[in-house]
Amino acid sequence: MVATAVMAKAKVIVTFNLKHFPAESLRPWEIKAQHPDILLTELYDTSPDLLVKIIEQQSEDLKKPPVTLTELLGKLSQQIPQFVKRVRQHFED
Repeated sequence: MVATAVMAKAKVIVTFNLKHFPAESLRPWEIKAQHPDILLTELYDTSPDLLVKIIEQQSEDLKKPPVTLTELLGKLSQQIPQFVKRVRQHFED
């Protein structure tokens, strides 16, 4: 993954597995590893309506079996809790 990121001149590797991408090993290539929850939360902070629309569309696209928005957010909250918290707050406001 690092080799691909270097070849693509990426600045960020998005991964749940941060322990395999320590900052000191990425520093020579000026690449950072970032957890998906951080990335999605930052994207939400930039464009909340767009991110909510994407999550709603994802729920609508899940047909076999159907997954409601509430169910989808429940499943996602296990891995990206801060992002899900923001999305839920969006509906409360």
